[in-house]
Amino acid sequence: MAPVKVVLAGAEGHGRHHLDVLRGLAGRGVVELAGICDLRPVEVDFAAPAQSPDLAGLIGKTGARLTIVSTPINTHADLAVAALRAGSHVLLEKPPAPSLREQRRIAAAVAETGLACQVGFQSLGSAAVPALRRLIADGTLGRVRGIGGAGAWDRSPAYFTRSPWAGRRRLDGVDVMDGALTNPFAHAVATALALADGPIEEIETELYHAHPIESDDTSCVRIRLGGGQVITIAVTLCAPERSPRHEPYLVVHGDRGRATLGYTRDRLEVQLAGGPVTTTVHERAGLLENLVDHVRTGTDLLAPLAATERFTQVVDAVRLAHEPVPIPEHHQLLRRDAAGEVVSRVLPGVVELTDRCAAELALYSELGAPWARRPRRALLVEGGHRYDR
Repeated sequence: MAPVKVVLAGAEGHGRHHLDVLRGLAGRGVVELAGICDLRPVEVDFAAPAQSPDLAGLIGKTGARLTIVSTPINTHADLAVAALRAGSHVLLEKPPAPSLREQRRIAAAVAETGLACQVGFQSLGSAAVPALRRLIADGTLGRVRGIGGAGAWDRSPAYFTRSPWAGRRRLDGVDVMDGALTNPFAHAVATALALADGPIEEIETELYHAHPIESDDTSCVRIRLGGGQVITIAVTLCAPERSPRHEPYLVVHGDRGRATLGYTRDRLEVQLAGGPVTTTVHERAGLLENLVDHVRTGTDLLAPLAATERFTQVVDAVRLAHEPVPIPEHHQLLRRDAAGEVVSRVLPGVVELTDRCAAELALYSELGAPWARRPRRALLVEGGHRYDR
């Protein structure tokens, strides 16, 4: 088959990752990079794409059948809708939108055009996810009482100044929602939801920040689904370091055993009561190549927009919750350079705290974190949120 023509919107930042993927697929004749939509010229070493800041015009000029949107979160909806209406399928970087209203605007364009929109949750391309779903469905783990998740990374102050929207909840009056739960650890929330069925009935949030930012860098959420299933995710960007031993994970708690998914490594560990730990590492399909296969042959999408709506309900709960609470500096370990500038903010014991949240399905305040306050509950009412303060 002829290569599928692709336009990349947003070639800097995470867009560089997409360029690497495009380079590999172009070398195999799967795609052709036909255009780049960016505010500045971009050098590409494997193609000579047309370039323009006008996405719809670029799609029309190049005849691109597929567009990758890898731009600031607050631009996702406008660009995805523009691409769809210009006749192009879309691979949309996560999070798909900063609010449920914006996501539904994209969904309306998908329905209107009949084209596909895949969301860039790479973890949903892992064969470990359906493998774990089978373990849950066939009763191997017994009755499941809940799913816990933990993630502990470190981020320097430069991470939050890398772009105008970094670390922001809003920018110029427009929702951004660049928080720990909704961006760097969005995969934890989305993957946990992919393991459990049922509508969301209640969301509890605790949002904090040690860095002097608007958004959260240390936060947790508890999601209650119809049927009683509980998901609790606790994350931080204030760990002492990013260690291979502390890569983010999900753990499914059953009364006959538990299964732990290291979703960044596609590693699944299963321990049944009284038995040894069985470890398997699974293959991962690329979401761009999956979308190309969908366009060519109708292959099912791995992360279709419709499957991510519950994730964006969680984003909405974070968006409408209390503003993140500052963590006083006396609870932090500040690392400084020779000039006295803060280069790292660490919350002592936070790695172990996130692990406890995942193990006990508890929130920070319930485990006695000295900087934590009680959660705010969001009840889902007719597709929106009503808060119990």
